[in-house]
Amino acid sequence: MMKWTVLPAAQFAAHADAWRILNRDTLASPLLEPEFVRPLLEQFCDGRERLVIGTDGASVKAMGFLVPRGRGVWEAFQPSQAPIGLWLHRPGLTLGELLAGLTRALPGAALMVGLTQRDPQLEPRPADSATLRTVDYIRTAHVTIRGSFEDYWNARGKNLRSNLKKQRARLAKEGVVTRMQVDRLPEQMAAAVADYGRLESAGWKAQLGTAIHPDNAQGRFYTAMLAGFARRGAAAVYRYWFDQQLVAMDLCIEGGGALIVLKTTYDESVPASLSPTLLMREECCQQLFAQAQHARLEFYGKVMDWHTRWTDEIRTMYHVNHYRWPVLQQLHASVNDRTALLGRLRAAVAPSTAPAPLPAALPVRQETPSTE
Repeated sequence: MMKWTVLPAAQFAAHADAWRILNRDTLASPLLEPEFVRPLLEQFCDGRERLVIGTDGASVKAMGFLVPRGRGVWEAFQPSQAPIGLWLHRPGLTLGELLAGLTRALPGAALMVGLTQRDPQLEPRPADSATLRTVDYIRTAHVTIRGSFEDYWNARGKNLRSNLKKQRARLAKEGVVTRMQVDRLPEQMAAAVADYGRLESAGWKAQLGTAIHPDNAQGRFYTAMLAGFARRGAAAVYRYWFDQQLVAMDLCIEGGGALIVLKTTYDESVPASLSPTLLMREECCQQLFAQAQHARLEFYGKVMDWHTRWTDEIRTMYHVNHYRWPVLQQLHASVNDRTALLGRLRAAVAPSTAPAPLPAALPVRQETPSTE
């Protein structure tokens, strides 16, 4: 019989080995390795987060991180820096049954548990039931690394190939030498994050206060996380140069057959007619196809126009909501339906001044892009 233990998230270190084994035996995602989770908890927890562990005898069957989100509602701990939700469970177990037991074990009168940002590439989307509902999150893209780069590139749109070819011809005519640099050593990660922060801080994210800086929580997270992966030989920081000018960067980690792009930035002072990020991406793909060390290149983020020129491999990520009783799902769906209808009516009457929709009784996640 499943037993649930609820602990402060700060106790993760004592259970990190069990988490690593569970990830290895299930999703096998680098985004769920302790080297990613530990600095995430250290930088973005506020003390309310809980580590939940489901065991059957001596065997760990499920683990995850939850945080209370209002009366009776618990939701996966989901900082914007984490592309997928921090939840693992062994195959063969019914998610609805797992969450039913967890709901009864949580402190207080828990009415709903939400698991956010699930990836169908890693686990099948469960079917809805009387007490479980899935909700679309975002569409995200990846590139399968198979065959030759030439075949892949020839399958891309003519406009993309022609545009980048013209950009390279222009740079060559102006005597600008392009260069891609890849750093992988632990001691290189702090400088890489500092360089990334300088590029990002010169752009629009600085105005929003979301830019990375070595001394803010984001900077500390990426520095510690990348160094941890680099010690395992699984970090890759891509820099792209026009002569001596750093013009674009990717922060990446590797594992589970994938190279995962976590963060991308570029120098906004570069003329709009040049695309340093796409030029870097083209050379990165050339290298990935030549080395054939990864099965796919993952972007993890809301599909943008440039993604659709780079790949047609797109999937929909999703959230899972479990309700303690079927009537709660019915009430929640009814509130959401009324809220959506009111929003449409208000927009039709006064589209420029329509107020925001009324909040739902319980927080079903909707399709909202990450701030990253």
